[in-house]
Amino acid sequence: MENKKKGSIILGIFWMFLISILLFWLPGIGPFIAGIVGGKKSGGLLNAIIAVFLPAIALGIFLFLFASLLTGAPVIGFVAGAGTFVLIISNVGPLLIGAIIGGILD
Repeated sequence: MENKKKGSIILGIFWMFLISILLFWLPGIGPFIAGIVGGKKSGGLLNAIIAVFLPAIALGIFLFLFASLLTGAPVIGFVAGAGTFVLIISNVGPLLIGAIIGGILD
């Protein structure tokens, strides 16, 4: 018998995103629950941590580049990217704690 881990980072990101959207009305508990489920679906502790931070970093970079291209001013892009970073970080705290717990439970 082979002991194979099931799950992937992409699957964890999907579940974290979906549950965060569905539980947006629970400010601290919603991301925590999403982190637990996504951490379990990602297949391990390291994968769970990567699944939390990868979308946050990618979204910040995307919005910085998009705002810079849209306005033609890199300063505006920097401000938009920094504002998005602050909003995302406020959601990442409970999501990360939940993902660590979910990754350990896997």
